[in-house]
Amino acid sequence: MKKIVVTGGLGYIGSHTVVALQNTGFEVVVIDNLSNSSLDVLGGITNITGQAPAFERLDLRNKADVTEFFKTHNDLDGVIHFAASKAVGESVENPLLYYENNLNTLVYLLQECKAHSINNIIFSSSCTVYGEPDSLPITETAPVKKAMSPYGNTKQISEEILNDVCSISEIKAIALRYFNPIGAHKSAEIGELPIGVPQNLVPFITQTAAGIREQLSVFGDDYDTPDGSCIRDYIHVVDLAKAHVIAMQRLLNNKNNTNFELFNIGTGAGSSVFEIINTFEAVTGKNLNYKVVDRRPGDVTAVYADTQKAHEVLGWKAEKSLEEALASAWKWEQKVRSKKVI
Repeated sequence: MKKIVVTGGLGYIGSHTVVALQNTGFEVVVIDNLSNSSLDVLGGITNITGQAPAFERLDLRNKADVTEFFKTHNDLDGVIHFAASKAVGESVENPLLYYENNLNTLVYLLQECKAHSINNIIFSSSCTVYGEPDSLPITETAPVKKAMSPYGNTKQISEEILNDVCSISEIKAIALRYFNPIGAHKSAEIGELPIGVPQNLVPFITQTAAGIREQLSVFGDDYDTPDGSCIRDYIHVVDLAKAHVIAMQRLLNNKNNTNFELFNIGTGAGSSVFEIINTFEAVTGKNLNYKVVDRRPGDVTAVYADTQKAHEVLGWKAEKSLEEALASAWKWEQKVRSKKVI
């Protein structure tokens, strides 16, 4: 049984990936500092899989603690690295926090991986590295443009760090550039639980439907799209989690073509904000109170992935529909409210 450490493993994408790993037969150790997650998620993972992953509460910014962790867990086969700050607006207001939390932690992890011959790393990257695309759909060969936020910049720099380290060591890494994760596990045991006001569209929709938010703002209806609203590539988080497992298996089986590989992870199709709203209303029977307001600075018109490389090289493809994703997000929201987690 291969043993994988998942940093940020109690977060939204991390927790779903832990479930996918355990269901595939991996042994998992979770690292999380609980700054943007809850220990309750550990119970949700256990309820789904029937087994509790090992858990270490650890802040990866503390180099000494990272060193001590790897001394204790010296039998790891790979790392899946999610732990990072991820709010674009916050990164603009507090860039040093983002550079410390997103870059220092990666460096400390890589130093320990190199020291302990842990040579398989999956990195949580983002489509933000592409900025405003020159053409659609976006392929992995599209230029990486100057980042529009410190958050986006940390993803670009992290990929550069990984590429540099992989070029001079035995470390192999795959960076998954994913688009817009939505939805929840079908059990409603785990899902997206933002702290404070949601930064993403779907949690704001579900909280509006639940009466937590008074009104949903649609930022602009005058974009050059069929209905005037922005278009994004929304992928079910369960499909996304599976991509991490497949990517790790690729490295463990030495199927990688180079020591550093990049893959887009999305559905390959774009959906507008109004399409998301209309689909949510159709699958849930809930009418949303929404209002069109001014555009948000920095929002690009349309972004969606070309996923051919992931299909052909990685052997992964998104399977779940937009309807499934939105229905699962609503089921999760209802469960959260019934338990009065917030």
